[in-house]
Amino acid sequence: MAYVGSWLFGRFLVSLPYLNYGGVLADDDFVARQLIDEAVGLADDLKVRYLELRHEQPLSCDRLDGRRSDKINMRLPLPARVEELWKALASKVRNRVRCGQKHGLTVSWGGAELLRDFYAVFSRNMRDLGTPVYGAALFRSILQHFPDRAEFCVVRAAEKPVAAALLLHGWGITEVPSASSLRRYNRTSANMLMYWHLVERAVQRGQQVFDFGRASRDSNTFRFKKQWGAQASAAEWQFYLRNGQAGEMRPANPRFARLIQLWQWLPVKAASLLGPPIVRGIP
Repeated sequence: MAYVGSWLFGRFLVSLPYLNYGGVLADDDFVARQLIDEAVGLADDLKVRYLELRHEQPLSCDRLDGRRSDKINMRLPLPARVEELWKALASKVRNRVRCGQKHGLTVSWGGAELLRDFYAVFSRNMRDLGTPVYGAALFRSILQHFPDRAEFCVVRAAEKPVAAALLLHGWGITEVPSASSLRRYNRTSANMLMYWHLVERAVQRGQQVFDFGRASRDSNTFRFKKQWGAQASAAEWQFYLRNGQAGEMRPANPRFARLIQLWQWLPVKAASLLGPPIVRGIP
């Protein structure tokens, strides 16, 4: 679990923030209940607003009195060869990837040397969405701690970065926790070209699954991920509520609507300066 706290939002215990899943890992129900009891006790000791466990399957426990199941994880089983991956794609997807290639876009892979380009795209897109951005220090730390499992992909139009992603390679599964593209370059299919290279990279590394991240069913994000052949997998987030409601800190909460609109008007530099201290307190 991670302790998340700020003067603005309060205190939380989360397993795991930034990522899509976490929660209890146990061999049997007895051990699971013991872990939950300890987590609940810690939540009481720290006086957090709530404990959030990002499960994929719900656990039966009276102490967990809140839940969210409106999000689903989108995962693509991977073939052994890139050629099989390409053939399995719908013709519409292949055509959009070819569109990116025809626009002369280039793709680069790397580590810290690409952080500035990645962050230029990522921070602008987060500003456009009205969402406080993670600090560049987070991504630098990820690269330092997982040098063989974390890498950046950057797509450029001429010399300008127009799409970028952080790719994490786990044990048999690759996921993309942060990815963005510039809207003004949508016509070039830069985002589609990038995702093709992300999935291709996972196959080349011998991975079995590509995790596109979570989405709301029937949303634009859901449809984007589904077109790649990704399959829906349950996300059952469970809560021990002390002083709050499940999901109240999510952007969809109506009380954040005005703040999101105001954030979208900020200059990118200002949003990048103000965002990290704020977002680190959001579970």
